[in-house]
Amino acid sequence: MVSSSIEGAEDALVTTGARWARLPLRWRRVGFAVLVVSTILLMLGLMTWTLGAGGYDWLDGLLIVCFAMTLPWTVIGFWNAVVGFIILRTAPEPAHALYPPAASVDDAAPIIADSALLSCIRNEDVTSVVRNLDRMLDELDAAGVQDRFTLYVLSDSTWPEVIAAEEEQVGRLRSRWNGVIEVVYRRRSSNPGYKAGNIGDFCARWGAEHDFMLVLDADSLMAAATILRMVRLLQARPGLGILQTLTVGLPSDSAFARPFQFGMRLGMKSYSIGSAWWQADAGSYWGHNALIRLRPFVAHCALPRIAGKGPLSGAILSHDQLEAAWMRRAGYEVRVMPIEGGSWEEHPPTLLEFVRRDLRWCQGNMQYLRLGRDEIAGLHPVSRWQLRLAVMMFLASPAWLMLMLVGVLRLGFDGEGPVYRPETGLALFALVMTMVFAPKLATIIDALSSAAGRARFGGGLRLGISSLAEIGFAALLAPIMAIAHTLFLAELALGRAMVWGAQRRALHGVRWRDAVRRLWPQTLIGGLGVAWLSLHAPPGAVVISPFFIGALFAIPIAVTTASPALGRLVAWLGLWRTPDEVEPVAILRAARPECGAASVQPLLATGWREQTAEALD
Repeated sequence: MVSSSIEGAEDALVTTGARWARLPLRWRRVGFAVLVVSTILLMLGLMTWTLGAGGYDWLDGLLIVCFAMTLPWTVIGFWNAVVGFIILRTAPEPAHALYPPAASVDDAAPIIADSALLSCIRNEDVTSVVRNLDRMLDELDAAGVQDRFTLYVLSDSTWPEVIAAEEEQVGRLRSRWNGVIEVVYRRRSSNPGYKAGNIGDFCARWGAEHDFMLVLDADSLMAAATILRMVRLLQARPGLGILQTLTVGLPSDSAFARPFQFGMRLGMKSYSIGSAWWQADAGSYWGHNALIRLRPFVAHCALPRIAGKGPLSGAILSHDQLEAAWMRRAGYEVRVMPIEGGSWEEHPPTLLEFVRRDLRWCQGNMQYLRLGRDEIAGLHPVSRWQLRLAVMMFLASPAWLMLMLVGVLRLGFDGEGPVYRPETGLALFALVMTMVFAPKLATIIDALSSAAGRARFGGGLRLGISSLAEIGFAALLAPIMAIAHTLFLAELALGRAMVWGAQRRALHGVRWRDAVRRLWPQTLIGGLGVAWLSLHAPPGAVVISPFFIGALFAIPIAVTTASPALGRLVAWLGLWRTPDEVEPVAILRAARPECGAASVQPLLATGWREQTAEALD
């Protein structure tokens, strides 16, 4: 064990930042747990009081249980946002206040470690992948550290045309960097273990040749300054096993991705700072855009296969959370570097692709329920809770759906008196919505409080309009995803697994028939809910109706937000503009020249209606 006194080092935290950031780690964790548990109990008490208007029966008990299942993720997110906002407003450098070693790293220190850049791909658009990698190598070469990095393009592709394109494109990349930076291309003929197996194969072949590995997804892009900062920090901290960057969305012309990545940009900062405050050395690893110390990773983080049959057996899909937990169990720190900038990923361009990606995560997270005693023995308490929350994140969806369905049905049986107390019901609804959107609200307030913060999002007016529009979009999206998760969990229970397919990252339209085929259950549930409310709508119906309205419009939302023409239009208007579009750094301008206001010129030339019709044909 390299770091036997991590807890003591954390308790000795001294910085000039926020007072909360200077609290001993044990106090932070106990205090956070008290806040979370107290809030959950308060919410449950308010829910019980709301349901008591006409007495209590077994349906009330069911509603309380379902509501309780939705609370942990929501309440933890709320308090993360509150703590993160306090630190944002009181610490000049929040990341340094939370982790002082990050401030003491010398940016001019020589790079002595040997690092591998791992680009893990499977049936991807290799042109986009190679373009991003080429820009990253360019910056590393300009920084004069090219001899300390080796690029590995690790392919699990199975489509002949994709394999041919990979061999051609990566061949060109190798020729371009021949004699400067070594580029290795390896394709597995089969892909046991999926991405984790791909990385495991690298570790077995080349892991002993390098000190660190930078894990990248096919859509990853990272600036050399960020990479070198991470390398220097791992060089200076032998007990640091995984360093995860704060990854934000690449600028997009997708009408679906733009509000989603804008909302993620708003919510991520305060949330990540707040979670880093109490998670500290037992932080998260999200599977990409993270630097990992290879020796302990190889020694302690090999993934087993889950025994048995069915969709939750076999290779572990959500490998990152487990690898982080095992790295911490081995005595190495796992840290999130809550600094924006220099680390990007690409969000799905359509609702259908977003649902498909989420369901794959759902299946992987549910596998944690099948872990054996050896896998969870000796885990740090925070790591255990991270695994539980990863499961609860998806189990909360059927709980929300049941809560809404039973709640609506009960509205139709308001005989001799109301079944709910409307005044407390409205208060509870307002409280839940405040908690749900707290991470975004915290960042909005922080940005609006300064001229520089407003300018990063294109001005205060644009930030305000975009924020309101994104909150509305998120409210419509939530029931669509909750129903998708619920149906998929039911399929898992019946033994049906998710097919591991390639992601469609390029901008594309969605046909009406495809949207109907995938989203008819949402439309049916939404339509029945709205119809029932129209017949039995007491004053408290507003508490439930947004859920069913979003579900009802799932199909037109999927088709409309997939329109490339609409995406270019909202990009040109500056709606949901992010700091990367306001002041794009050099690597971003080089890697994504097609995004932003300039891309609206073809739109204006051919006409919005014509492009929309063509995209949806």
